[in-house]
Amino acid sequence: MQQVEMISLEDLVPKKHSYRDFFKIWSFKFVEKRLQKLEKSNPHKGYGLLRLFKCLLLQFMENLSDRELERYIQENTAARWFCGFNLRDNTPDHTVFCQTRKKIGTNVLSKIFSDLRDQLKRQGFMSEVFSFVDAAHLITKANLWKERDKAIAEKYEKLNNETISKFSADSQAKIGCKGKDKYWYGYKQHTSVDMQTGLINKVAVTPANVTDSAGFKHVCPSQGAVYADKGYCTQPATREAKRTGVHLAAIQKNNMKHKNKDRDRWYSQVRSPYERVFSQREKRVRYRGIAKNQFSVFMQAICFNLKRIRVLKPPVFCLS
Repeated sequence: MQQVEMISLEDLVPKKHSYRDFFKIWSFKFVEKRLQKLEKSNPHKGYGLLRLFKCLLLQFMENLSDRELERYIQENTAARWFCGFNLRDNTPDHTVFCQTRKKIGTNVLSKIFSDLRDQLKRQGFMSEVFSFVDAAHLITKANLWKERDKAIAEKYEKLNNETISKFSADSQAKIGCKGKDKYWYGYKQHTSVDMQTGLINKVAVTPANVTDSAGFKHVCPSQGAVYADKGYCTQPATREAKRTGVHLAAIQKNNMKHKNKDRDRWYSQVRSPYERVFSQREKRVRYRGIAKNQFSVFMQAICFNLKRIRVLKPPVFCLS
């Protein structure tokens, strides 16, 4: 005679699982409010946008492709629990996730990220007294061999930022350069980090040919002191810092008249812990176009902040 044991999905998820901590850290009520307007027009495949948003959150949390995410939610009980699916519920297939990203869009996601940032500020996890700003290169999903051959066939002498958009599948990507010989084709991610806790305050994506100094306006904090490298000591960044009233502590270039080596050495020491963190991020992007990659970096920033808050002390209260 077979015995049948009744068990709930709640019982299958360990009490100390990280996904449980994310619910303690972040209330999804305000996310649901942001998604309600989009949901009225279409409940989106019957799953609901909030559940699908949680699926996307896990995708960037675990660095999964759409097909990998489909299988992950099917097979992982903790993932089912986090996203709000029961053991017998049908879970989304990989095509739904792409449609969900388009449905939510970068504009709505930017508001969700801003809401989380504002809650972090109210809870005292982000003060903007001292900020770290830096830029990292993002390599697009394209190689330039076919583009080069097309340019040669149409009698172009060289492939540069003026001509590459005519031939490339990713028309918004540009060729960027760091130093004298480090070139890449794609985008640039600009990031502002609160140095009190290491949480991401602002993040933005621009074409690769936008200088660090010109991109500073997208991630400039509203107050305090900003520690930056040599790329931010030029006029666009200094002008933006003056406009917003922040103190720009940027390392000076060697040929600058007022360079202070001792001060710049100290700036480098202050910045170094945060440079190590962001040097480990993935350099290749999944998507083409600024909007899709901006969506991606917003999701990555949300996931980074949630993981970071888990290790902060004193204990975290729910951000409701």
